[in-house]
Amino acid sequence: MPWAKVWQTQLGDYITAIAWSPKGNSLVIAAASGEVVLYRNQGQDHRLLRSGDDQSIDTLGFSADGNYIAAAGQSGQVLVWGMEPEPTLLYTLDYEQPWIDQLHWHPQLPVVSFSLGRYVQLWDAIAGEILITVNFEASSVLALAWHPAGHSLAVGGYQGIRVWAGEDWDQDPQNLGFMSACVGLAWSRDGEYLAASNMDHTLFVWKWGDPYPWQMQGFPGKVRQLHWLPLQPGESAPTLISSSQEGIITWQLTGDRKGWEPQILDLHQGSVKALAIEPHQLILASAATDGWICLWQDVKEPIQILEGAADHFSCLSWHPQGHYLAAGGNSGEVMVWEAPVS
Repeated sequence: MPWAKVWQTQLGDYITAIAWSPKGNSLVIAAASGEVVLYRNQGQDHRLLRSGDDQSIDTLGFSADGNYIAAAGQSGQVLVWGMEPEPTLLYTLDYEQPWIDQLHWHPQLPVVSFSLGRYVQLWDAIAGEILITVNFEASSVLALAWHPAGHSLAVGGYQGIRVWAGEDWDQDPQNLGFMSACVGLAWSRDGEYLAASNMDHTLFVWKWGDPYPWQMQGFPGKVRQLHWLPLQPGESAPTLISSSQEGIITWQLTGDRKGWEPQILDLHQGSVKALAIEPHQLILASAATDGWICLWQDVKEPIQILEGAADHFSCLSWHPQGHYLAAGGNSGEVMVWEAPVS
């Protein structure tokens, strides 16, 4: 049986971010108009968390326990809502920084990190206070990624990456330097590998603890998406997935560990805008400017194409149990598909 669309709605502008609650009972959506809307009960119940003011909300997410939502964007504000007993705006953090486009929750704690120009600030949602501010120094912060164990924070920008150890934020960070600018970061799920996409159309991968990375190059443009699969039985390293323009490539470490072997997933006819991996199965969802969402079984073979956007889909989010796939569109549409009954 195919995946079937179960509900859809419409916001006033381009959907910039979409995320399921870790508890699976809520879906939060942000738009370029500045709207933030929370949906429950298959879209039947909704709560407008922020009205549109033509200042884009570009990044949002739930805390690991699902009790908080944080969002930021063009206004230079970080907004934090509490979910219990009812969604309530708890904090509005105002900054002079005109645009905040990097925001990530700690993988275990209700602590949110976000970019402020050359700085990264950590905010404790329970205490309602700043925990620490770190200075990247070399440039504006272009990428953030928490180690999955939560003990380190990687920060990327011009001339490389700095990694702070959470047990002592005052300690000098570890520098992973190179001559380009890092624009994307992703830790493998076991925390053993760190991938970085760069402004010069290259991709670097470090084995954590080894200062010398592998380098992949020859991409037609910047690598826009980076995701790691869970480590599979018999593998010496997890598989990395990247996208550049219309191409999706999976990377597997070779047996001699001298490089990463690419495998191209060739179907899309437009630039890939979003990738998302089903939490419990090896199903990859990819959305591109050709208007398609492609579902790939075992991250190898296309099994279904989902359509329906007036233009194209811009962002994706899997339900934490994998029961549903949500997508936001370039014209403000939001659609949710349900997994087939096995």
